[in-house]
Amino acid sequence: MTGRQIIATAFAVFVSQAALAETVLHNINGFTSSDDGIVRFECIVIDDNGRVVATGDDTLLEQYSDAKHIDGHGKTVLPGLIDAHAHFYSYGYLQNTLNLHGSPSLDAAVASIAAYAEAKPSAPWILGRGWNQVLWPSNAFPSASDIDAVVADRPVWLNRTDGHAGWANSAALALAGIDDDTPDPVGGKIIRDENGRATGVLVDLAMGLVETHVPKPGKDDIRAAMRAANDALLAEGITSVHDAGIDLPAAEVYLSMADDGELDLRIYAMISGAGDTLDAIGKPIRGYGNDHVDIASVKLYSDGALGSRGAAMIEPYSDDPENRGLPFWTQEELDDMVAKANGMGFQVGVHAIGDLGNRMVLDAYEKVQGGKPSALRNRIEHSQIVTLEDIPRFAELGIVASMQATHATSDMNMAEDRVGPERILGGYAWRRMLDADVVLANGSDFPVELANPFHGLYASVTRRGRDGEPEGGWYADQALTRGETLHSFTLAAAWAAHQEDRLGSLEPGKWADFIVIDRDYFTVPADEIDDIVVLETWVAGEKVFERGEAAQ
Repeated sequence: MTGRQIIATAFAVFVSQAALAETVLHNINGFTSSDDGIVRFECIVIDDNGRVVATGDDTLLEQYSDAKHIDGHGKTVLPGLIDAHAHFYSYGYLQNTLNLHGSPSLDAAVASIAAYAEAKPSAPWILGRGWNQVLWPSNAFPSASDIDAVVADRPVWLNRTDGHAGWANSAALALAGIDDDTPDPVGGKIIRDENGRATGVLVDLAMGLVETHVPKPGKDDIRAAMRAANDALLAEGITSVHDAGIDLPAAEVYLSMADDGELDLRIYAMISGAGDTLDAIGKPIRGYGNDHVDIASVKLYSDGALGSRGAAMIEPYSDDPENRGLPFWTQEELDDMVAKANGMGFQVGVHAIGDLGNRMVLDAYEKVQGGKPSALRNRIEHSQIVTLEDIPRFAELGIVASMQATHATSDMNMAEDRVGPERILGGYAWRRMLDADVVLANGSDFPVELANPFHGLYASVTRRGRDGEPEGGWYADQALTRGETLHSFTLAAAWAAHQEDRLGSLEPGKWADFIVIDRDYFTVPADEIDDIVVLETWVAGEKVFERGEAAQ
């Protein structure tokens, strides 16, 4: 598979006529990715097991005259969209905690904290996520005292939008035993003021100092969050999620939900770390619950995030010349973790944001894979700032670039400030990746970003924020075509999970996972792509969401 795809038109593709067709959806404007490009069709035939029998024009109605016929009224049909990097439990959890996404100022964030605390008087902790100081006029990290002014009687812990920094009040700091003399842990940083006092913001591995004291959710809590995520994501047109980091209780809940038929969408789960959870699971789990759960990958980290300047850089930050970020591990430690997971048959996906973080991961894969591609299809999650000379190494080693289009449009207000005009050329460089024949799997990283995949499709095609800025697009030469973008959210994402034989396209023998949308993705003006609305979501040939009502 290569990165570049073109739009083509194809007609009926048939399998054995003995297949029992249960449903024929006709009079549709259908598109699917394939190894040969984008294929258009007017009719899809689905068997009673929920798999695609054929796609083609409406002459298939005569061939399958005994099946149930559904008139699509000319609506556009796409394969179910796959989010190749997200956090499923965290998304569901956020539905019931404090959501600070989009807070325009520190004062607005503090007001939200106060209102939430007042509404939850019996909650022992105030927990939430989503603040982003880059959006605030001050452009400065907040402090514990900001929260103390409105909540001082119980601990408060709020994750930054990217999950790589946390904001605590004084009660939480005291509970964690953090004072001005607490040393920075390896791979983490306690933000301090000009007098050396801990401010209440903890970066990367320093977050664990507080998080070890946060009450752990029980399995019932995990299950409730996952149910909420399942329902919300189906409404967005997402039929499969690569869950980038789960622990053992989450793995057990996934398998139990699959047993009980509670998962409509499909989960490709990555085990967090190469430690106890990996040892407990032992070997990859594939195709569980009628292909609703795979646990076949391991999620590792090489560094932090760009917004909090924790991403590991080869040279110092352009806007912080004393700082090169925070590598989480030595090269030898990272090599050993990759070798262990690969040796157990698990694919590895490593979070890497900075150019040093990405290089360390490439070096680890080169060593473990013997300098050649691996059948395990190892991945780099985010692949965000990469030196130009390292981009070809992805293809040489067969590494999937798991990237998130909306990260570029969310970060464009600060990314070049962080890395400067030269290094940014290897940042969010989707076109350079595809031109180097790298497989690019797209996603959102929700709840870091909004889950709506059409925001990602829009960002990928336009390189603009949802406000339409900047005119012409931010580094527009790195934009993708509509066909390439759809491919990255469907068949390429399935390939990145070893699922291309089952998912990612509407081809005979694969699951009939698809969505019906309110306008033609390929012809609507580019600035309307992010306004596309999902009308129906189908998984395994069953309608599981319909706009205006939940599917029965």
